[in-house]
Amino acid sequence: MKPRGILFDWGGVFTVGTFDGRVVANVARRYGRSEEDTARAYFAEVRRLELGEWSLARFWEYFSRELGVSAPYEEFEALFLASVAPRAEMYRLLEAIPGDITVGLLSNNYPVISDYLRAGEGFDRFDAVFFSNEEGIKKPDPAAFAIALERMGLPAGEVLFVDDHPDNIAAARALGLQTHLFSEAAPFAAELERRGLSLPAGPSAP
Repeated sequence: MKPRGILFDWGGVFTVGTFDGRVVANVARRYGRSEEDTARAYFAEVRRLELGEWSLARFWEYFSRELGVSAPYEEFEALFLASVAPRAEMYRLLEAIPGDITVGLLSNNYPVISDYLRAGEGFDRFDAVFFSNEEGIKKPDPAAFAIALERMGLPAGEVLFVDDHPDNIAAARALGLQTHLFSEAAPFAAELERRGLSLPAGPSAP
């Protein structure tokens, strides 16, 4: 069935690898800590960022204390933003999606990063946006999908949900959305073609 809308995840779809993994690796390297210890401290409380309970500055108060690091927040914020690694071919594909297709973004995201994305190239192609840190709920909670679909103005069955995490895909499928478990841009473009949504050939295509 040809979808009338596409609802995208961000991290792992529009980024190369996971954003969290890059933050952990970059922080560990910058401050001379092991990735294992850095990941343990990071993932213990990162949910507070995703749900908007903490600002990024508050998170750094906790994170730096756990790592035994003395560094200004501004340094961490710059490192945090530098951990974004855009997947260029997906931004080209986003640009190539026909205008009659409603495009949404459903992302478990963080303060500072959500503002960074809003100001970035290509963001105006999203017709509806859901950032967990602004809503106080996150995938795979059905309420997150419900809000995103309401903003898209489409029923679940007419929307293709694209995510790199199997748990989110399973939750979307249970709610009646069409789904695609993302790995790379080329298989996703082929999936769109299979579903009857043709992308224009040329420089905009992946």
